[in-house]
Amino acid sequence: MKEEARRPRIYLAGPDVFFADSARIFAALAAQCERLGLQALAPTDGGPPEGGVEGGVEGGVDTDEALAQRIYEGNVALIRSADGVIANLCCFRGQEPDSGTVFEVGFAIAAGKPVVAYGVPEGSYAERVAAAIPCRRGADGLLREASNDTQVEGLAQRLNLMLSRSTPIAPNAEAALEMLAARLGTSRPSEAL
Repeated sequence: MKEEARRPRIYLAGPDVFFADSARIFAALAAQCERLGLQALAPTDGGPPEGGVEGGVEGGVDTDEALAQRIYEGNVALIRSADGVIANLCCFRGQEPDSGTVFEVGFAIAAGKPVVAYGVPEGSYAERVAAAIPCRRGADGLLREASNDTQVEGLAQRLNLMLSRSTPIAPNAEAALEMLAARLGTSRPSEAL
């Protein structure tokens, strides 16, 4: 009997876990992964605690600290085990991506994993900031927040340059998965496996 080749594992980073329709979002991403011969790794919710009070349970209720630690450790372990990451870097609670997702992108890049981002609005970060809060051009020609003279990062990047220079930005999640599959050499449909 022919042994099936191991499919590349793709961690699905993003604030999607906070959205009301997160189950639908992750199911759609997992289905797209399947079509591309990839295995989806959705972020963990921490799972059930291990053990009694020492395991983070007090009076039968999981503590926030213990649950937060399990979520952190579980997601770091998933990223380490992944072959690549797609990251939803949509604006989240403001003009910036979710800080947890940004951490995961940096962690994955530092671990040598390929990352492809999506969910980033068209146009530059500076244009989005200027549309959201009053800005002006300073005497130095730089865009600055009008209220406190803080420089708004320019350079015509869609995100902070540390993100936009470290990972390609795809137009949507499907395109991000296709880019990552091609990069990993598995861009054929799963039916062909």
